[in-house]
Amino acid sequence: MQSIQPAVAGTLESGDIQVSIYPNPGQDLEIQLQSIVRSQFGEAILATTKEVLKEFGLTQAVVSLVDKGALDWVIRSRVQAACCRATQSQFTWKDED
Repeated sequence: MQSIQPAVAGTLESGDIQVSIYPNPGQDLEIQLQSIVRSQFGEAILATTKEVLKEFGLTQAVVSLVDKGALDWVIRSRVQAACCRATQSQFTWKDED
């Protein structure tokens, strides 16, 4: 678990997602999702979010997602940006062969 500070990435525009991360010391990870496509894609949005949070080692945070129909790559990049801001770290690009 990395120490975190409150952070936000993304917008509330159509096709985007706003990701907010807040410290939640001593508690488990809590993810809140509001989405216009929750019934169709809610599980996929949560899976992508959990995968990125795991990559950053965040286990004690409140993550708020307000989705306006973002594609998976947008969700992934917004969660990554919020995690970098929350942990004050830089993103490390990985080569995929």
